[in-house]
Order: sequence, then structure tokens, then C-alpha cells
Amino acid sequence: MPSLSFPYGRDVLTIDVASNRLKAKLVSELNHYHSEKSELQLILDAIDNPVGTSKLSMLAEGKQSVVILASDHTRPVPSRLIIPALLDEIRHGNPDADITILVGTGCHRGTTEDELAMKFGSEIMVNEHIVVHDCDNNSMAYLGKLPSGGDLYINQIAYESDLLIAEGFIEPHFFAGFSGGRKSLMPGIASRKTVLYNHNAEFIAHPKARTGILDGNPIHEDMLFAAQKAKLSFICNVVINTEKKVLYAVAGDCNLAHLDGCRFLSSKCQVNAAPADIVITSNGGYPLDQNIYQSIKGMTAAEATVNKGGVIIMLAQAEDGHGAPEFYKTFAEEQDLDNMLKAFTQTPKDATRIDQWQSQIFARVLQHATVIFVSNAPDNMVRDMHMIPASSLEEALECGENLLGNPNATITAIPDGVAVVVTQAGG
Repeated sequence: MPSLSFPYGRDVLTIDVASNRLKAKLVSELNHYHSEKSELQLILDAIDNPVGTSKLSMLAEGKQSVVILASDHTRPVPSRLIIPALLDEIRHGNPDADITILVGTGCHRGTTEDELAMKFGSEIMVNEHIVVHDCDNNSMAYLGKLPSGGDLYINQIAYESDLLIAEGFIEPHFFAGFSGGRKSLMPGIASRKTVLYNHNAEFIAHPKARTGILDGNPIHEDMLFAAQKAKLSFICNVVINTEKKVLYAVAGDCNLAHLDGCRFLSSKCQVNAAPADIVITSNGGYPLDQNIYQSIKGMTAAEATVNKGGVIIMLAQAEDGHGAPEFYKTFAEEQDLDNMLKAFTQTPKDATRIDQWQSQIFARVLQHATVIFVSNAPDNMVRDMHMIPASSLEEALECGENLLGNPNATITAIPDGVAVVVTQAGG
């Protein structure tokens, strides 16, 4: 009888299932990939051999103001390794550079002092200048129109810098194709107005705005334009496994280096769908499963392989609850998903509501399958979000079987739903 394990917060949930019920276990080949180099050496080698640009030390020469865009508390980027390496390389070329670490929160809540300390370590906290981006700050710089027609506003600190660089990590992303690269700029340090326009209902519904797709993806095209318009000159991105260990690193041009990393990841993370009555998945544990809002990412992997009318069991600790008031309010106040989606599609691009995109994708998932949510979130909150709460994986599975009226319902397991691109066989 196979034993299945799923990351959950900083822990693991395990369950045994009968062999004749298990259709497949969909995992990224990254779980079996090993590099002979250490995590730090991979990062240092990437910085020393940039793709499409001069070395960072050369770019830093003569630059007075340097800004490093860093990820926020919701992303498992190994900033403790990347940021010191970037700082050393900058100061190698320009010891007198005035460096600011700008934390790209996008439209998330601000990163706390404790979260910054955990992310960067005490030495960087004490010795470096760190600023947390606020997407609602009025002092934004206007850079013109995006290809989509939206207004591009970014953080004034980044705009005024002489050299703009970014750290990040690359993973499959449920509507931008892949994370990393240009996303450090937008939505990372963009204004809320800019992010809302980019995440409009038409783009979210676009067939190319899906996991693992960049070509023809209108959301990606806007993001890349924004990064290049803002002169994001250098990135260092990593690919990590489910244990959050660095397996691959790229550095250099914000587009070319990012594409290099996406090609590597794509070669490892694509899995064929295995249609089943029940699909069990997770968000890869902490930090991506801190709230219901982020857990929608893992659900979309399950959506791609669960039978229509089936059951998705989503495992996310959700210590922060729903994670987004407007997102929660949308589902708590509207019981009819058809009405909800109709309202989204009728909303003009420049009137996109806060977190509308997440609600749109979540409603799509809920129309396809029933979601049973295993978490620490309050049961009434989970029910308000149109899901069924469960306190354990065993309880969730029994509930799913009862809903389907089949104690032998087939099961597909996706231990880390944000780590894979689920495609149809041959697709």
C-alpha cells in the first residue's frame, strides 16, 4: 500500500492508499536532480558568468545609487545566500555604492521585521538599508503606457536608482507562466493601479495565461515590457526543489537569463495529467501555504488533472487565514459562481478590483471540482470560501469518498502543486 507524503507548513502530512486506487504521483524531476556544486557555489558561478550582460561588478562601476529588488515573506527565495553574493559583487566594482534593498511585496501586506530578519539574517538587517515596498504609496514614478494600455507606475526609489538589479526564484506560475525575472519589477514594486490593470479579467481568461506558458501570454508581455522600461539591468534567479534547496542558478539580462532558467525548469517540471476522481495536492509547505489566497496556485495543478465534478483535497496550513480581505469578501458575499464570473468578465480593465484575478481563477476551479480544505483556518472561513473544511488528510479523503459515493474513488497525488506543470499526454 503506497504511502503518500505532502508538505504542510513546516511539517509533512502522510497517508496510505490502496495501490489499485492510486492513478499516479505527479512530481517534478527536480526531486531527483542533484548538482555536484553547493548552493552558494551555483549562485556565485551564475553571477560570475552572466547571460547577456557584463559582469555585475562592471555594471556597478561609477553608479552612485544601486537598488536590489528582493522577494518578500511569501516566497522561499534563499535571500541569505543571494543577497550577500550580490552585495559583494557590487562592492567589488564600486566600494562606495549607496545600496538599498527594496523588498518587492507587490500587493501583499508589508513584510514584518521578524520576517525580514528570518529572510536576510541579522548581519544584513543591521548593516544594510532595507525598504519595504508599499503599492499604495503616492510617491510613484510614471514610466508611460504598457503594451496593454495600462499606466506603468513603479516605486520611486527604484526609478531614481543608477543601477537596478533583482534576486528571485523561478517556479511554474498559474497565470504568468513562470515566476522570477521580470516579476520582481511588476508586480513586485509596481503600484496597485498598474498591477490591477495587468491582472484584468480578459488577460486572466486568456488561453495563454496559464502555467508554463510565456509565448503569447499577455500578462508576461506587460511584465517584461515594464522590467525593460524600468531598466532592470541584472537578475540572479534560482531554481529550488521541494526542500527549498538551490539546484540551478542563472544571472544576467532580465529576459535572457530568465529564459535560460525557465528552459531548465521546464525540462524537469512537466508532468502528464493522470485524470482521477480525487486529487490531493499542496502548496509545497511554508512559506507558500500561509493563507488561502496563495493556496489557489496549488489548486490549479489539481484542476488540470481532476475529473469534472471530482474532488480536490488541498493541504495548506493557512496560519494567516484567508490572506486577502477583498478576496475573502468576494466569496463570502456571493454564493453564485456564475454571477461572480459574469461580473468579472464585464469589469473594464481599468476598473479591475483588488484580488479579482485570484477570485476569478478560484471560481473557475470551484466550478470544475469540489474543494476540501485541510488547514488551521477557522471552519466558518473555509465554508465562506465555498470549500469544505477538514482537520486531517484522513478526514478529507473520507469526506471526498462520501461526496462521490465511492469508497474506491481513484486518486492522483501532487505532493507539491506549485512545482509542476500538468499537461495532457503529448501536450
